[in-house]
Amino acid sequence: MANDKEQNISRARQNVIVSLVIIVILIILIRLMTMQIVEGETYRSYLTEGYSVTKVIPASRGDIVDAMGRSLAVNRVCYDITFDKNNVVKDSENSVILELISILEENGEEWIDNLPLSKEAPFEYSGTENARTRLRKHLDLAEFASAADVVFRLRERYDLDGLSDEEFRKVAGVRYEMDRVGYNYNTPYTFAKDVSSTTLNIVSEHSYYFQGVEISESYTREYPNGDVAPHIIGITGIIYEEEYAELDKTVYGMNDIIGKSGIELAFEDVLRGKDGKMKITYDAEGEIISEEIIEEAVPGATVVTTLNMDLQRVTYNALEKQILNLRNTAEAGKGKESEGGVAVVIKIGTGEILAAANYPSYNLSTYYEDYAELLTTDYNPLFNRAAEGTYAPGSTFKPVVATAALQLDNITAKSTVDCQHVYTYFTDYQPTCLGHHGRINVRHALGYSCNIFFYEIGRIMGIDNIRQYAYYYGLGEPTGIEIRERIGQVSNPDWASNNGIYWNNGDVLQASIGQGYSLFSPIQMANYVATIGNRGVRVNAHFVKSINSHDFSEVLYETPIEVLSDMEMTDYTYETVLSGMLQSSRDSSGFVWGDFGIEVASKTGTPQTTTKTVNSTFICFAPADDPEIAIAVVIEKGWQGYTAAPVAKEILQYYFGTETGDSPETEVLIP
Repeated sequence: MANDKEQNISRARQNVIVSLVIIVILIILIRLMTMQIVEGETYRSYLTEGYSVTKVIPASRGDIVDAMGRSLAVNRVCYDITFDKNNVVKDSENSVILELISILEENGEEWIDNLPLSKEAPFEYSGTENARTRLRKHLDLAEFASAADVVFRLRERYDLDGLSDEEFRKVAGVRYEMDRVGYNYNTPYTFAKDVSSTTLNIVSEHSYYFQGVEISESYTREYPNGDVAPHIIGITGIIYEEEYAELDKTVYGMNDIIGKSGIELAFEDVLRGKDGKMKITYDAEGEIISEEIIEEAVPGATVVTTLNMDLQRVTYNALEKQILNLRNTAEAGKGKESEGGVAVVIKIGTGEILAAANYPSYNLSTYYEDYAELLTTDYNPLFNRAAEGTYAPGSTFKPVVATAALQLDNITAKSTVDCQHVYTYFTDYQPTCLGHHGRINVRHALGYSCNIFFYEIGRIMGIDNIRQYAYYYGLGEPTGIEIRERIGQVSNPDWASNNGIYWNNGDVLQASIGQGYSLFSPIQMANYVATIGNRGVRVNAHFVKSINSHDFSEVLYETPIEVLSDMEMTDYTYETVLSGMLQSSRDSSGFVWGDFGIEVASKTGTPQTTTKTVNSTFICFAPADDPEIAIAVVIEKGWQGYTAAPVAKEILQYYFGTETGDSPETEVLIP
């Protein structure tokens, strides 16, 4: 019985196997019939008529220009070496890659290689942790896989066993990048960008060997005035994989260039343009028989900035000159330690930023070549101090407190406080003033920068009123600029509590003179003093004037002037604060202005950074009787506020043509 049962089971298994074989044969026969009868015409057309693919026609990126139409970022036509999979001879990629690399090396040129492995054996990981994780995932390796595991898998996957370590590393870098960016029959691979005519000629002359290798026309970004406001203009670069995950795949490919910072990033959508499409038809031998543009490429729009290139250079040069002068001539502890600095120039009433200079700085034209060095250069030249730096304002904050007290009727222009050097209202905290001013009113308190006066009126008003008027002036508030900025904050109990700091009476006093926890960006400080000049009406600061079509035939967008706050400043308040700032120009920085010829309303600041060093802060607007432009200057460890005043003076001299001729706004180059 047992044998019969086993025989039955065996026969059943045989029947199942036979049935499966029959089913598989039927499926194959049906597929063959389908290919011959139903799809036969299609396959015959592939053999006799060829096939078609659609390729992208890259759009020209839009230009960035200054307010007068002078180029800050433009495109240049260049030539790339690309691989077209439709024409590459099977299994020839490795040898072709090695030969192309040899040609590039002879001509001192580079190719695209983002493989996060060291260039020489013994191979170790390099690059970022994200890049290493992507590599292991791409090769189906565990997260803890070693560099040796990666090398083994790369050799296996790309058939690189017969190559030396040097040859392996070169080819593996290209093959990995090909896979990473999705190289296929519809997506060519860019092997090297912007190659020289010498290299192009060699590749063209040996086209019989480099089958599937093409010379493609594209664009490269250039910065003809790369030293002008590089932190504001920004840079472009190849898309990182983590960026690509967040982008619209119908618009961007992995090979694409994208804005990375500044205006290049903020206006990526309009600068990019729209790629076109071309249908390419090949015959049975892979030769192109027709090309048809099915969608024209649309170039990106032109971004017209508010910056004036000449004024920007003057601003930067003045800042650099003063910082170097302090380093070379000042006494220790009195400016000799000056590090970096920033100066911002803004047009009163419109919010247009005419210049924003950071020192030290860099050149966009050589950004990638200089990048490694810039990372280790003293005082961080890559840091955008104007928008992302935050500084204690020191006594430049005192006009805020004066404004609040006058608007709220806590004081009049004739009200006085008795300055006897020490503030004695509190028994447990008695801060001092730099002088013994005696009975002093608000005008002279601003002029001499008397701490005692502002301690007293700040205490009377309280921190909430101080915060309210700081808001009116835009301090600790978004400015409206299009690029990334740090907002900072006004010193207040809420901020202190959130940061685990106990708030006491002394903090109100310190906030009243621009110390404590108050931190503002130089752009906020410039817009604040512009708001004083605009009689308390704060408008949006901005770097972009308009967006125009590529050929300037149409204005697509103009940045509107938006009122962000209006404290309804009375004439009495304005005239009183103005008189104090004029007094400051005579007292605190009078030696700078002398017989300048134009009245300047200003305020100096000397905020402490440590117990040994102080920054220099300076704000002003001019002309005092009909304000046009406002300026904020910060010199890190610059000592007294008046050490920053010479920077503002050179800017005003240029702008008003008091020494260098006509104003920079006399010629308009934009059509």
